[in-house]
Amino acid sequence: MIRKTVIGTIFFLFSATALQAQQYKTGLGGRIGFFNGFTVKHFVKNDKGLEGLLSFRWNGFVITGLYEHQKPFKGVKNLDWFIGIGGHLGFWDSGYYAYSHYYGSHTTIGIDFIGGLEYTFDEVPINIGLDWKPAFNFVGDDRIWYDGLALSLRYAIK
Repeated sequence: MIRKTVIGTIFFLFSATALQAQQYKTGLGGRIGFFNGFTVKHFVKNDKGLEGLLSFRWNGFVITGLYEHQKPFKGVKNLDWFIGIGGHLGFWDSGYYAYSHYYGSHTTIGIDFIGGLEYTFDEVPINIGLDWKPAFNFVGDDRIWYDGLALSLRYAIK
């Protein structure tokens, strides 16, 4: 009897957590920070998501792909925390790149990390997130982009 109760309780807790891991299936919107642009986030499992970013800065653009793990923030309804990892590919035609003057085209490739908080409203299909996304370049530049703080606002599709 105790064994069934323990198993039932564990199953209930894991089910409740899984159901609350995310409040939407796909989110589309904008991202405002040092790198401004667009964001698309899609959950492949209740607590695992893929996020694509198209960002603009220094007269160029960066395409970023991220794999994220997301869980509810205990004690606050509709608030989740998330962490993730991914990569980026950036292109600049000419002009100033990262405060250094480059002439001609310039390309960077690197790895990105992300961590933040996200809130999804019940009343309207809106999701808002605040995150920090440092990036480390391996090709085309050896700088660390540590200024990846941004605010995302998405339309949430359930």
